Amino acid sequence: MTRFLVVPQWQGSPAPRAMLLTDGAAAIAGDLPSARTTVLEVPLEAGDAEGTGVHRLSSLRRTGELIEEAVSAHADVTLVVGGDCGVSVAAVAALPGALHDVAIVWFDAHPDLHTPESSVSGAYAGMALRALLGHDSFPLDGPAGLSPERTVLVGARAEDDAETEFLSSSGIVRVDALDDAQQFAEAVVATGASRVYVHIDVDVLDPSELAGVSSAVPFGLRTAEVVDAVRALRQRIPLAGATIAGFAPRSPGDAVEDMGAILRLIGALA
Repeated sequence: MTRFLVVPQWQGSPAPRAMLLTDGAAAIAGDLPSARTTVLEVPLEAGDAEGTGVHRLSSLRRTGELIEEAVSAHADVTLVVGGDCGVSVAAVAALPGALHDVAIVWFDAHPDLHTPESSVSGAYAGMALRALLGHDSFPLDGPAGLSPERTVLVGARAEDDAETEFLSSSGIVRVDALDDAQQFAEAVVATGASRVYVHIDVDVLDPSELAGVSSAVPFGLRTAEVVDAVRALRQRIPLAGATIAGFAPRSPGDAVEDMGAILRLIGALA
């Protein structure tokens, strides 16, 4: 049985209206089964970088600890609802056992592969996938055992030069289109993993499908494509956990308009 963990973290976002992410998390929480849903109380303060290249680090560290405690408290698969993409780092770190058998499938318009040195914004959300894969300069430790060769990046279409350079030699599998859900699932299985963590930043969708994101990127995926891909994947390999992140509606009315797409994604994962 899937459990839901709502984490309205905004401190990892580079967006001027980052706190809209808390509204997005609350909107999704309202449609989740209350008996299986936990809403974390994240720090309200912005937090301090503590002399590092990661903005708001102190708050991010505390929220990460809360996520790990909440995920580790149950044996059930947890679907984390963000907040910004940084919530996935702690959620993956909390998975049981060694992570050498885990594949990461990262649906996102942005690769999130910056380091504290390469990031102009200092926003942790833009470093989240790189933090999972490990880098010596991160002040927040990512989990050990993951590898680029078991990482599948889906739908990324807005990357910076430093991310492009890393991708070119990293071994990360890139999937730009989802024309064939079974072929996509086969690409994940081919990594050799025996379980998978699926991260979906909703900005992977085309703006015509969902408007409530901080930085819309055209020519994205269709909701139906992502849903079919996730369902095909789950038929082939067990789900270790999942994240839905990046929902930032500008008004309650906008949240209602987008909720159909959000709930279809959650339905495919849960």
